[in-house]
Amino acid sequence: MNTISHHILDRLRRAESFVSGETLCHEFGITRSAVWKHIRLLRHEGYEIQAISGRGYHLEAMTGRPVQAEVQPWLTCQRFGQKIHYHTVATSTNVLAKSLAGEGAPEGTVVVADSQSGGRGRMGRTWISPPDVNLYFSLILRPAVPSIRVPQLTLLVAVAIHQALRDLTLELTPMIKWPNDIVVNGKKLCGVLCEMQSEPDLTHFVVVGIGMNVNQREIPLELQQIATSLLLESGRESSRPALLAAIMNHFERLYDQWLLEDDLAFILPYINNYALLQSKKVSIDQRNQQLTGTVIGIARGGELQLQSEDGTTMLISSGEANLRKDNG
Repeated sequence: MNTISHHILDRLRRAESFVSGETLCHEFGITRSAVWKHIRLLRHEGYEIQAISGRGYHLEAMTGRPVQAEVQPWLTCQRFGQKIHYHTVATSTNVLAKSLAGEGAPEGTVVVADSQSGGRGRMGRTWISPPDVNLYFSLILRPAVPSIRVPQLTLLVAVAIHQALRDLTLELTPMIKWPNDIVVNGKKLCGVLCEMQSEPDLTHFVVVGIGMNVNQREIPLELQQIATSLLLESGRESSRPALLAAIMNHFERLYDQWLLEDDLAFILPYINNYALLQSKKVSIDQRNQQLTGTVIGIARGGELQLQSEDGTTMLISSGEANLRKDNG
């Protein structure tokens, strides 16, 4: 969408009734034929715009896609989401975001795809990414912190997502599953994947990738026991632009606070209050071993605090956590 089309769409969105062609000509310094050209372009992109001779134009419906024009009205933050690169199809938003970050894209830049052909989760897993229904996006960060602190961002993002969901879907009770998932009724709703380019004492950039099942009506048979969507859990469709904006609004505030702190201590009470694994018996699958014990909390650095059967407390910084069958 070009700049003038974007501004005309925003003008129609803010209008309570019809906007005349003459008004649009005057406000944007273009001819009536140019106005009509932009209206046709907007219609081609899926916007429902009514045109009545003598009255002008009226926006009947947006597309519901997480594009700049539809996310912007929901944003209250100052930096995040102010520049959105939208793709109908992408191999992976993280891949595209890392390329933009390497070219100097500013912090807060977002890459969104309506579908992904090569979506990825943690530990090399594939993230199923059907078109038109879900939210797949990546956010570029440039935190001036040592690289050892960067893994804390995964839980910080999870908190922002959790707070956004509580704002928009009050009837649900989402839980945070260490280290990077949002779970509803025991099934995965959303995952976070953080990747960075750094040196030991300098972080060049971090790309935060988020995949959320929003309006997906059917889950593949092999995933039905472990995955879900907002639609399946709430019974109603959610606005993807509003949801993306809500995550940005919450995360910018949390991120700015985190930059002033030394760790996650300021948000730990919230994390532990909604921690799915709190006080649960779990097994932690790591690449070369499996650890078992009872979760007693999250540490200031974002590590999982695991108490083994002999009473020893371990700090687990990575791994796949699974609930054991012998939980009460």
